[in-house]
Amino acid sequence: MPDLSRSELAAYAACAVLVALLGWRALHAGGGAPAAVASSSRGPVTATVAAAPSARPLVHVVGAVRRPGVYRLRAGQRVQDAIRRAGGAARGADLQAINLAAKVADAQQVVVPRRSAAGAAPAAAPGATGPPGTASAPAPVSLNAATAEQLDTLEGVGPATARKILEYRQAHGGFRSVDELAQVPGIGPKKLEALRAQVQA
Repeated sequence: MPDLSRSELAAYAACAVLVALLGWRALHAGGGAPAAVASSSRGPVTATVAAAPSARPLVHVVGAVRRPGVYRLRAGQRVQDAIRRAGGAARGADLQAINLAAKVADAQQVVVPRRSAAGAAPAAAPGATGPPGTASAPAPVSLNAATAEQLDTLEGVGPATARKILEYRQAHGGFRSVDELAQVPGIGPKKLEALRAQVQA
């Protein structure tokens, strides 16, 4: 075997180091590939979206309650729950005139009417008379329980005035006396006097 010079030995050593370095890099580059493949083989990631909470209705409670106002209730609650949130029924409230078991809806107005004066005859449609041969006067209409149709039949009251009476009743929680009719737009002193015998608070 021929003798090699120092320069030739250095060249061979440098080539060996270069080959080893290339082999090391190739080995590590190949070893990283399975990891990438393994990570890409994972199944699709699923995200769970929480269901939105059910809407909570906003209800306006007015009339014969202790704290009239706007209240937010839970979904599925009833009229009786709305009245309870408003402090409960006030003295003189006529709870039998409304459906306490009805479910409330968003933007609903719950009106709690007041009872008629003790001992007063129940409201009857204007123009009603007694048995044939009698000349009994019609019973006065309750301002706190009458419908728009009943108010419209009163002498001197048309659809527009009937609507204003209902709006006043809802805004102020009912009528405490017949004199409060003077606060309703369109009802002056003469019309108020004409209505005194036809209505009651």
